[in-house]
Amino acid sequence: MPITLRKQMLEYLHDIPLFAGCSTKELREIGRLGAEVRVPSGKVVTDEGAAGRELLIVISGRATCRVRGRKVATYGPGDFFGEMSLLDHGPRSATVTADTDLELLVLDGREFRQLVDASPGIAWKLLVAMAERLRQANRSLSN
Repeated sequence: MPITLRKQMLEYLHDIPLFAGCSTKELREIGRLGAEVRVPSGKVVTDEGAAGRELLIVISGRATCRVRGRKVATYGPGDFFGEMSLLDHGPRSATVTADTDLELLVLDGREFRQLVDASPGIAWKLLVAMAERLRQANRSLSN
């Protein structure tokens, strides 16, 4: 990746809540990980029940998350998804569809482990976010 794009990526990573509190050195390590992927509007990014082994972080655009057909969340810049399947190697727990063109940073299992090794505080933030999502999904599904 050219230096200017790498610098833009570092600036972007700095603004993602998951990476808040990371040092510049940690952000540089994170910036070397993953692949940027573009997804057109209307495309299914993850399919509930399918295998999944990546963490996806929204760089730009919007996506809708559905569980059993019910909308439970909307993702935008800085949000992430796919962490459950990455962690437990189980099937995807939700279907995420691009509402607009999306730009994603995609980390596979090896890269995710490097991310957590580079900044262990990220693991805690993921756990908190997962707990919040579970509570929100429970509320949505019980209504």
